[in-house]
Amino acid sequence: MQTAQTVKMLSALAQESRLAIFRLLVEQGPEGLPVGAIAEELGIPNATLSFHLKELLYAGLVTSRQSGRFIYYAPVIEAINGLVGYLTENCCQGRGCGPATRASKPRAAATPRTRRRAS
Repeated sequence: MQTAQTVKMLSALAQESRLAIFRLLVEQGPEGLPVGAIAEELGIPNATLSFHLKELLYAGLVTSRQSGRFIYYAPVIEAINGLVGYLTENCCQGRGCGPATRASKPRAAATPRTRRRAS
């Protein structure tokens, strides 16, 4: 992975709504979600959502496909794995640090994910 692509990806993810969108898509896996479901799940207006999806698409973090009347967005898992690999390739001066541990979730301010609608 090159530095320019890394900067694009990090820039795209450095925004609260785009990070929430990407995390939601990762949860769904390779099938992704239609735009309407993303909007409903996160409470993001369609016009704003289109802008954020375009930025994630430009950064190479998501793909889109049309199925009938719906446009589905899905994560590009290889891209995020490449990004993590690029960021950690020289970790501990190449000696290997052992398995990474998942950081505990912060209990700070609410994110767009907390606005899920009850079904």
